[in-house]
Amino acid sequence: MKRKIELLAPGGDIDSIKAAILAGADAVYCGLDKFNARNRAANITFDDLQGILRLAHKNNCEVFLTLNIILVDREIPAVVALLNRLVNTSIDGIIVQDLGLFYILFNYFPGLKVHASTQLTTHNEGQICFLKRLNTKRVNLSRELNIEEIKALTTIAHRHDMLSEVFVHGSYCISFSGICYLSSVQSGNSGNRGRCSQPCRDRYVTTAVGKDYPLNLKDNSAWNDLKALSDAGVDSLKIEGRIKKSDYVYTVVNNWKRHLQHFYSQDERQNNNHDLYKVFNRDFSNGFISGTIQKEMFIDNPRDHSIQHLSEVNSYPTAAELETAHLKLYADKVEIKSSLENRISQISAAKEPLTLDISGEYGAPLKVTVVSAERSFVVYSSKNLENKGTEPLNYSMLFNRLKAINDTEYFIGRLNIDNLRGEVYLPFKELTSIKKKILFILNGSKEMIGPVEIPVPPKNEKRAVNPTLCVLISNTKDLHLWGNSSAEIFYKLPDCIGFELDMLTDLFISKPGLIPWFPAVIMGDDYTAAVEFLRRVQPPLIVTNNTGIAYEAYKMGIKWIAGPFLNIVNSFSLMALKENFNCSGSFISNEISKIQIRGIQKPEDFKLYYSIFHPIVLMTSRQCLFHQVTGCEKNSIDDSCLQQCERSSSITNLKNGKLLISKTRGNYHTIHHEVHFFNPDIVEDLKGLFSSFLINLEDIQTQTEIEVDKAGLIHRFENLLNENPGSKQELCQVIFPTTNTQYFKGI
Repeated sequence: MKRKIELLAPGGDIDSIKAAILAGADAVYCGLDKFNARNRAANITFDDLQGILRLAHKNNCEVFLTLNIILVDREIPAVVALLNRLVNTSIDGIIVQDLGLFYILFNYFPGLKVHASTQLTTHNEGQICFLKRLNTKRVNLSRELNIEEIKALTTIAHRHDMLSEVFVHGSYCISFSGICYLSSVQSGNSGNRGRCSQPCRDRYVTTAVGKDYPLNLKDNSAWNDLKALSDAGVDSLKIEGRIKKSDYVYTVVNNWKRHLQHFYSQDERQNNNHDLYKVFNRDFSNGFISGTIQKEMFIDNPRDHSIQHLSEVNSYPTAAELETAHLKLYADKVEIKSSLENRISQISAAKEPLTLDISGEYGAPLKVTVVSAERSFVVYSSKNLENKGTEPLNYSMLFNRLKAINDTEYFIGRLNIDNLRGEVYLPFKELTSIKKKILFILNGSKEMIGPVEIPVPPKNEKRAVNPTLCVLISNTKDLHLWGNSSAEIFYKLPDCIGFELDMLTDLFISKPGLIPWFPAVIMGDDYTAAVEFLRRVQPPLIVTNNTGIAYEAYKMGIKWIAGPFLNIVNSFSLMALKENFNCSGSFISNEISKIQIRGIQKPEDFKLYYSIFHPIVLMTSRQCLFHQVTGCEKNSIDDSCLQQCERSSSITNLKNGKLLISKTRGNYHTIHHEVHFFNPDIVEDLKGLFSSFLINLEDIQTQTEIEVDKAGLIHRFENLLNENPGSKQELCQVIFPTTNTQYFKGI
């Protein structure tokens, strides 16, 4: 008998969740109307959730709730209030991205199982160790991984008593999840807030190779990789699609369920995926999971591919026969939808009504008989009823005292007091005791947990801070800048550090004051090389945008700063970094506004950093972004591409302007905004909060003109931080055009 693998289905609304359960899902993931990364889905209310839990568990299906966005400080009280309600439900897991929320769950709600969202871009061993230290029970691995990488990370997860989860069907993101800011910068709709407007699916000015949708990938399908996923030890197969309708969810889940059943039984009968082409799709690819990252993963049309697929797989001799086939496909879709709607209407995801029969008389205990459709039980008061007291027992008073039952998977459908004889009284604490007994039984014989109050981080003391300047470079030719000013120099390491490990080791050993800056994505052998770099160099300080390297630095006792791509936006994230990983400082995300930054309180002996001037990275991709733009002589990406390729180009969105595409040696493909970010206002606006401001002097060519050399630019920024008169105006004269829209829009 083969090992059973969980089939995890999306649920964007109640009908989709019902459809997933009818189709045989082992678990569903869904979001409430707040704090989840699919705000465009219909989502559900808390009352809906209680009914869904009842229905799902009755059908041996688990429910995971998505709270997978980054949170600003003003939202924390509302999230804590929600957690205080969730802890008394039968929810099976909470899916999380924000490190502050991990901290709160770890310290105050240990009974809730925490799952790491795909937004955390988990792709190396250290990241799994980092998440384990935050009490994570399950990790959704990065969508860009191949099967060997998945197998290696699943083995590590199991070693740490964590489960692994892999997306096997649905939309691909062209960017590494969690570090895509394209929608955020262009429209203020942050992907890290569940508001992605999908500009990667937009139409662009036709490229040199004739493509109108150069960033549009086919959909993910690991249909033919099931055995490999099973052999890799993957625990859960996840289907994407919380903005899809119920007929889509049912069709996809039903097909994957049958696929698994055939696999378990080793049934060799025909088991194809033809039905998956009958619902929305952009055609399918398994390029990432198979490790064949090639141009065939793209499709120059973001719309439904169903009709096109039908035409491609059948050779219709006449136009009339083709039209007939198309009409039949539409008719089949209508029939499937109608049949499903009928089945959905026959099952209820509502909370279960209870009848409460209340009986008793003076001198006897109060008796409460609780009756549901499936069971009944009786609860008695520990004291006898009295003939005097504060308030006589009546319908209104009893309903008010027992109404907490309505916050469970049940509700008081009928309250019968016909058998309550005479005017009788019972102390309020006795009624509270009865309520607790009822809730205990309804809650699976578990005590209800009282609300937890989270201490508010103490406000930062107003003290004079003279912020320092730090400078990021990525080329040895800029090392002459080091030592010519008081600025700290950060040196950006390549994504693929393994290619240059010896050279980089020698460089940093020879220049012990130079501070390594680690990128956000460090995979496979490059992660091993990065750890070896730390071991050899033992730098006194690093900056890292990768939590795996953060974990290794913590373990080695190396002082470290959290980089801007860790998406730090609240006080509790800072506490998580300091208390759990001995972090000494952190960059605050450039996604948030002045008002949102002002709410952040930093821990004692902790430094805050902010990038004040930089080329704006909109996304980083494992795919080749030139296939659809200028073309490439290679069909697939290989190691030599990562090591050697250097090129650049641009595409122009019909709505939002130009995007700059670049590939440099040793790095993944990136897309940058057309102008640099420049925000001198923050120095005066939030005086005393930041210990240091960063300027990024990497050689990224945008439309921003800089009319002085790098040394001159450093000097002018030092003047700004020293509050020299006219320094801001002077900088604005030598740097233009620029943007700092996010500083005002926020998330």
